Amino acid sequence: MEKAREEVARLYGNRLRIRVCGVCIQHNKILMLSHRGIGNTDVFWCPPGGGIQFEESTLEALQREFVEETGLEVEVGNLLFVNEFMQPPLHALELFFEVKVVGGQQHLGSDPEMTDANQIIQEMKWMSIEDIKKYPANEVHAMFKYCDSLEAIYDLKGYLGHVPAEMHEERSTRQIVFQN
Repeated sequence: MEKAREEVARLYGNRLRIRVCGVCIQHNKILMLSHRGIGNTDVFWCPPGGGIQFEESTLEALQREFVEETGLEVEVGNLLFVNEFMQPPLHALELFFEVKVVGGQQHLGSDPEMTDANQIIQEMKWMSIEDIKKYPANEVHAMFKYCDSLEAIYDLKGYLGHVPAEMHEERSTRQIVFQN
């Protein structure tokens, strides 16, 4: 695990990254990938996605990431919400889009920046909300703490990420509210 964590920090750490992520739901299950080397355990489940490359559009990046990580070709739909992922040395703004599978052959892909020996993508699963809620909160993406169903993901709006102490979140509307 330490080698994976070191490789993640070397490639992605100590800088702000812009990431795109795809919410792909079929038959009341969401497509999820398990990663190692992220967070404080060796398990971190999140939807497929990754960094946007220079001169690559957001939509192109998300389509590329899906093919690389899952083998699936997707059509990108609406922007759902923005999450700020902050677990030093990692810091990313994540743009979450709705996606629909339109082709390809599903298989566990890889992260091209990583060597075969240091791959961080470990497993791919279609998961129900009940499957996701069985994991400790620090082993699944933070978006799931705001959802009691997969359909509720489509109700998430605006900014969901790291909130400074001088602010609080009113989760009934999923909007940030300034304290008086």
